[in-house]
Amino acid sequence: MAHDLSEAFAGRRVRSTSPQGRFAAGRLDGRVLAGAEAWGKHLFVSVEQVPWQVHVHLGLYGTFRISRGGRLPVVGQVRWRLTASARSGAPVTADLRGPTACELLMPDEVDAVLARLGPDPLRADADADAAWHRVSRSGTPVAVLLLDQKVLSGVGNVYRAEVLFRHGIDPMTPGRDLDRSRWDAVWDDLVHLMAIGVRRGRIDTVRPEHEPGPMGRSARADAHGGEVYVYRRDGRACLVCGTTICSTVLAGRNLFWCPGCQSATRVST
Repeated sequence: MAHDLSEAFAGRRVRSTSPQGRFAAGRLDGRVLAGAEAWGKHLFVSVEQVPWQVHVHLGLYGTFRISRGGRLPVVGQVRWRLTASARSGAPVTADLRGPTACELLMPDEVDAVLARLGPDPLRADADADAAWHRVSRSGTPVAVLLLDQKVLSGVGNVYRAEVLFRHGIDPMTPGRDLDRSRWDAVWDDLVHLMAIGVRRGRIDTVRPEHEPGPMGRSARADAHGGEVYVYRRDGRACLVCGTTICSTVLAGRNLFWCPGCQSATRVST
C-alpha cells in the first residue's frame, strides 16, 4: 500500500477530502504529497512543508483502493479520498474506507506509535534481536507472540500459521522453549515469505514440491488467494503428511495447524 500510494501520488499536488466527514482531510488539500511508508500494519503518509503525517491503520475491515483513469463513485463510507492528475493526464483516485485509525500526528506522536511496535521483517532496519529478546523471555505460546505487534510487527494471521507449519513448531510452544537457532530460522523465513507477498500481491507459502503442478492437485480457490499449507484448510488433509488440519481460536483469531507435522515432540528439519 505504501509503495502504491507513493507511486501514484508522491511529488504531486493532491485534492484531499473526507466524504464521511470524520477526518480533517482539508488540511492536506492542495498540498504536495511527499510519500508513504509502512511500519508493520501502520501506514504513514507525509506531506511537504508540514510537520505532521497521516497515520492509517486498516484494522480487520479497512480498505485503501487506488483507481487510475477515472473517478471512483462515492460508495459507502469513504473516510479519506485523494485525487490527483496522473502523469499521463488521466486522474488517479484513492479511497480509504473503514480504517481503525486515520489521523494527523505530529512527529512526537509518530515516535510514540513506533515505540510500541516490534521489528518489521519487511524493513531493512529491522532489529531481529529485539524480537528474540521478547520471545525468549515469555511463557506465552509462540502462536500468540507472532501476532503481538509489540514483539514483531506486520505478521498477520496467515503468516503466523504458515511459518509455524513450515518449521514444524507446535503453536502452543512457549516462546522461552524455542532455541535461538529455531527462532532465527522462523525470522529469516518471515523475511523471505513476506517479501514474496509484497512482490506478488498475495500470500504464497508452499515450497515448490508442494505446488499444484508437482502434486497433481487443484490450485487453491479462495478469496485470500495464494497457495498455503494450513490456513483455512481445517478438515482437509495436510499436503505433506495427510493428517487432518485442525483449527481453534487463540488470541481472538482462528489458528490452523497440522497435528502430524507440528506435534510437540517433533524435531524440526
